Amino acid sequence: ITHNSRVHIVIYHCNLTINLIKMLASIVTGILYASAATGATAETAKRCTGDCLRATQKYGSPRMYGVMEEKKIWWTKEAAEGVIGSTDSTGPAACVDGDANGYPCSGVDLQSMVSLADLGCGGQGNDIWGWTDGEGNEYVVAGCADGSSMVDVTDPTRPVVLGFLPTETVASSWRDMKVHEGRAYIGSEAAGHGLQVYDMHQLTALSAQYRASSRFDEDRTRNVTEHGHVNLGNTLSPTTVYKEFGSSHNIVINEETGFLYAVGSKTCAGGLHMVDLSSPDDPQFVGCYSDDGYTHDAECVVYTGPDSEYSGHEICFNYNEDTLTIVDVTHKDAPMLLSRYGYEGAQYTHQGWLNPEQTHLMMDDELDEQKEKSLDGHTRTMIWDVSKLDSPRLIGNFYSSEQSIDHNQYIHKGWSWQSNYCAGLRVLDASDLSSGKSSEKAFFDVSPECDTAVFSGTWSNYPYFASGNIAVQSIEKGLFMLKPTF
Repeated sequence: ITHNSRVHIVIYHCNLTINLIKMLASIVTGILYASAATGATAETAKRCTGDCLRATQKYGSPRMYGVMEEKKIWWTKEAAEGVIGSTDSTGPAACVDGDANGYPCSGVDLQSMVSLADLGCGGQGNDIWGWTDGEGNEYVVAGCADGSSMVDVTDPTRPVVLGFLPTETVASSWRDMKVHEGRAYIGSEAAGHGLQVYDMHQLTALSAQYRASSRFDEDRTRNVTEHGHVNLGNTLSPTTVYKEFGSSHNIVINEETGFLYAVGSKTCAGGLHMVDLSSPDDPQFVGCYSDDGYTHDAECVVYTGPDSEYSGHEICFNYNEDTLTIVDVTHKDAPMLLSRYGYEGAQYTHQGWLNPEQTHLMMDDELDEQKEKSLDGHTRTMIWDVSKLDSPRLIGNFYSSEQSIDHNQYIHKGWSWQSNYCAGLRVLDASDLSSGKSSEKAFFDVSPECDTAVFSGTWSNYPYFASGNIAVQSIEKGLFMLKPTF
């Protein structure tokens, strides 16, 4: 054998050995990832310890601390003035000549308003989400300072409050919820709260029992103006409570993968606290993303957009106080930063939502209306091109005629459904975001008494019911059930 032949043989065997090592490493990684993704026994479950617990500020963020303290002062003032909870429930009213029973509107009818008192709230309202059971009945989880009100809104003109799930510890102005596999997952800024898990299928049984009772027929003729909406008075209990974090600011769920991401907790430096929901009643901690610090809100998806390098990956679009931060979280033990971009006039990057093609998103900054003089209080919605995940670009802005802070928005069926505090529900065209432009199609103002950039009005909305009904939660008034007519 020649010298060159010996060299080639040695190189061949070295390459073979390296390939075998890579293959074995890949197999081991796959086994570990599969284990993390399919839950764990009590003996092997990961715990949020060590680095996971990093959060140096009172709220995990000095910016968040300032914002929350400012809001507390405002809402304490509203409570002292009797603004919170002073509005009675109402029934349906069509939007005629820009008015629906005293509420300014365009292209949206009022079907009902369930007051904070009828919801069972012992304080102000906050966030909201929805769920549809296997029979097509529609339900709302309406957040309150002291818990969550569970409401059957199948007949949106006569909602029925089925029960109230109290806060796990103490009251808090902040509560957030999402629903996955028929379970509501509820977090709060209340100290030591954890993540409540409530089996929503119990609501189907409560609703069926009520509809079969003699009371149901009597309530159909109930005078809502005089007696309010029906509240069955049930006190509900969580199925379980996940305790790997105490307080949290928002709950994010990728329903396609079954992973939950708590953000703004006192863990993971306030970033993504990742939880496996493959066993819905037994959530398991699987990892952190903390490299960019505090995350205020996020949307996590299985990526199907145009950046082919990441096709099929799980990608989180994070709203991190002063940046849009995009992270690949496919491997929970090794999440990878793809990009981190700021923008001119950033005051507090709050929340946003992707279009269905995952090429663009609409984003809001919660404080720019107050702090950027050039806006003069007018709501700004930013339009981003995210077709390249490593280099997102701000390509345009929509400026509202209204003076109001923006809050939560969701893109659905070509429209962005925005809850913008004093301006109420605003509906923007999201059908062609590549132009960097949008326009307003419709609105329903749940707080006609305020028209400035303050923290009054609507907190959030849920636009995903098959019926087309939109649920909107108001801080001071309660739950609005609305019907678009455009």
